Amino acid sequence: MAKKGKKYIEAAKQVDADKLYAPEEAVALVKSINFAKFDATVEVAYRLALDPKKADQQIRGAVVLPNGTGKTARVIVFAQGDQAKQAEEAGADVVGAEDLVQRIQDGWMDFDVAVATPPMMAQVGRLGRVLGPKGLMPNPKTGTVTMDVAKAVNDIKAGQVAYRVDKAGIVHAPIGKVSFDTDKLLENFKTMQDTMVKAKPASAKGQYIKSLTVTSTFGPGVKVDAASF
Repeated sequence: MAKKGKKYIEAAKQVDADKLYAPEEAVALVKSINFAKFDATVEVAYRLALDPKKADQQIRGAVVLPNGTGKTARVIVFAQGDQAKQAEEAGADVVGAEDLVQRIQDGWMDFDVAVATPPMMAQVGRLGRVLGPKGLMPNPKTGTVTMDVAKAVNDIKAGQVAYRVDKAGIVHAPIGKVSFDTDKLLENFKTMQDTMVKAKPASAKGQYIKSLTVTSTFGPGVKVDAASF
């Protein structure tokens, strides 16, 4: 187990590990105990009562946070014709077709999100082994396989966050930066909370959200009372 640094230990002393904080308290506390020398990311982690091995409990999707994430994503688009032109006009960083597929096969990976039109997926599918493990494969559930590439690019640039439950039944998602005003972080947090509640599968039984934690990069987690939303 990794040894905790002095700054982490001092920050952790300010957190009551047995308390479930109200969202407002939790966000304010995370900001106040942040010790990173850069603009740290604020992230939430949901531990859900799901069995990801079951197909109907593999929740996945995307949500546009009202105040963005504090980071402008680099977006590539696999498209041709009118859709390629629309993607360029919307501000996509790189637009291409077979040439872009080949570029990635050759090792280029300087992007954060990939969008593709449905007709391009036959070619993009060849990149499954490269993009899949990194979570970069375009997917209809996250709005990244679409004919409306302009909307997809605009949403991503505006602060769209993709979420996916992992093998342990946990969903991690960024909700902004510590430099954000508490109110803006809280608004993003509430949007994420609403999204997670709506994503609950019909087959999920019992208490859906087992635990909810908010933290900053390198910082200790602060437990949140999910019911208080």
